[in-house]
Amino acid sequence: MERKGRVTIPTDAGYEAETKEIALKWGADAVRDCDGTKLPENAGELAEKVYETYFVTRGDVAWAKSHPEELQHFFLMSERKTARSEKLAIFPAEGYYAEQVKPDYSAESLRYWQVYDRTAGKEHKLWHVSAEEGCVYIEGAKPYHEYTVSFLAHNVWDSTQMYNYITNGWETDKHSPYDPRYPKTAEHIKAQLKSWLETHPQVNVVRFTTFLYHFFLVFNGSGKEKIVDWFGYNATVSPRALEGFEKEYGYALTAEDFIDEGYYNSPHRVPKKAFSDYMDYTMRYVAKTVKELVEIVHAYGREAMMFLGDSWIGTEPYGKYFTELGLDAVVGSVGGGVTVRMLSDMPGLRYTEGRMLPYFFPDTFYEGNESKAVAELNGNWLTARRAMMRNPIDRIGFGGYLSLAAKFPKFVERAGEVCDEFRSIYENAKGKKPHNAVKLAVLNSWGRLRSWQCYMTAHELWYQQTYSYQGLTEALSGMPAEVRFINFEDVKAGALEEVDAVLNAGDAYTAWSGGENWLDEAVQEKVRGFVARGGGFIGVGEPTACAKNGRYFQLADVLGVDEERGLSLNTDKYNVTAMGEHFIFAETPEPDYGEDKKNIYALEGAQVLKMAYSARCNRKVNVGEVKAAVNEYGEGRSFYVTGLPYTLENARLLYRALLWVTKKEEHARRAYSENPNVDCHFYEESGKYALVNNAESEQETVFYDMNGNAKKISLAPMQILWL
Repeated sequence: MERKGRVTIPTDAGYEAETKEIALKWGADAVRDCDGTKLPENAGELAEKVYETYFVTRGDVAWAKSHPEELQHFFLMSERKTARSEKLAIFPAEGYYAEQVKPDYSAESLRYWQVYDRTAGKEHKLWHVSAEEGCVYIEGAKPYHEYTVSFLAHNVWDSTQMYNYITNGWETDKHSPYDPRYPKTAEHIKAQLKSWLETHPQVNVVRFTTFLYHFFLVFNGSGKEKIVDWFGYNATVSPRALEGFEKEYGYALTAEDFIDEGYYNSPHRVPKKAFSDYMDYTMRYVAKTVKELVEIVHAYGREAMMFLGDSWIGTEPYGKYFTELGLDAVVGSVGGGVTVRMLSDMPGLRYTEGRMLPYFFPDTFYEGNESKAVAELNGNWLTARRAMMRNPIDRIGFGGYLSLAAKFPKFVERAGEVCDEFRSIYENAKGKKPHNAVKLAVLNSWGRLRSWQCYMTAHELWYQQTYSYQGLTEALSGMPAEVRFINFEDVKAGALEEVDAVLNAGDAYTAWSGGENWLDEAVQEKVRGFVARGGGFIGVGEPTACAKNGRYFQLADVLGVDEERGLSLNTDKYNVTAMGEHFIFAETPEPDYGEDKKNIYALEGAQVLKMAYSARCNRKVNVGEVKAAVNEYGEGRSFYVTGLPYTLENARLLYRALLWVTKKEEHARRAYSENPNVDCHFYEESGKYALVNNAESEQETVFYDMNGNAKKISLAPMQILWL
């Protein structure tokens, strides 16, 4: 294997000799700048490929200062204030960071402001604003009702630059993002790009960071993150956008369509029609504008790369318009297997690249922290590697200040080993479809648009309420299963006919479980029919949950379980005994249920596999809480579990559950490792097997080939053994 290529490293002016040295050790063929660094003038001598960060709608400080009316906006909601009399004063910007949020008092913006009586749940019309005082005065208020002001504000400091500025103690000019919805700015960003390309001849990859609108990230009065939504569209709004929407769609949007009772249409909300329409409207505009920018880059003979982060809103990689952009590549930060698959499964690109962790910033690379930096690299690599065995990205890279990482020799050595192993995986696995035992559909309100993005709020960060679900997609990212993401309209259109099993997981009323979509008779008919004819169903947490018609889990009959909400205590439940051993739990007898769910009970006929009991109750009826159960439904099968955060043992349990509900138990002895710490992958085209030790210790396992022949194997820590 050639020990060079497919790796990008950061560099900085004045650090050329050291960059060459590390590039040689890591086999890097590309260098890049980062936010806060500058490419050396001889960057083309350091590597074959030179990436440079390019900002479309920020960075030109002079333009932003001379065109303040064309800065970007967002819709925000004030703090909730309780009226004590019929008059109430609210300062809309209270609680927001003054250097980022500046309320727009222009007439064209004020027409979209709204005051809401949150207690009554309706708009309040009697108010006026004082721009000088930065205050909204409400009249005719109802005492002891809560009120809010929904307002349009200018975004006067780019969120990412602000974060980096504060983290790294920068003293550079602050970037204000400008909005290409306005004609002057629209022409400026194209002219600016052409000028930049002409003055940067050494750059052959333009790394757009990213395009037009930043994800929804707003800071509080202390300069800390207040609202974070990696999928949020609230920073794409402007009076011009709202006017254009009304003209095209025939109805007007209001502030409340964006404020959404204060939820801001987070991805955890079942999307409403108005918001879905606005997303599509914005995606089409962004796609058209980005395509023009990409065509300019191509006309200058350069590659166009998009960073999946920062200002990526509107360029949804699994949206209807993504392939129209004409991009050459996408690079994104790798938090684990989920983000690897998010990148590697993207359509219509020449290549994809993952930026590995840790980032070379002072919060990690400081004196005395080398062992933790190496540990973070290993943890990131082991999780991401599982997904790469199924569908590898084309390149990996690192970001930040190379000079910081270079001070840690053990880190430099380990990073070089990771680069070599990545190239080996790519050589053996890229384009060689791995064996898949099961075809699985993940069903939620978003479907394909959120492929591999389920349960996320801010990229692949940990949240107590969702890690027990995100563990499912993390497990699936490296599993011998063909995974697709579908929504409820897909179900009605017959999508289940193309899969072996369907998975529905999430808290009740979230987009992931589906909420009121489960009251659709056609959806229930399709899913019940699919299982009855032999399909598999896996439910986690509160699947199919929506209280109606005497059920909480609308498909309780399929799942064999429901949730007691204190309303049906008068009905005795006698199925309260766990049945012991089962195929699903053979290698994970004591799983981690994560945050778990309480008050789940089994219907008669279901088989309880795991049960928790209270020491206070010793009756034979109405006791215990189901943790896991299986059920036979017609010719099909279902499996329910309260939660499955990502662990290697839980990933194995989920795989065995998929095999059981699809009646493919024999695959537990085909291209299989008995040790949950060791994955097995088979590539039919090459006839190769890969045994992957996901642990940082030596492991032994019994390996089964596709014919069921067994062999005992020993693997070194973190080893990949190709057979």
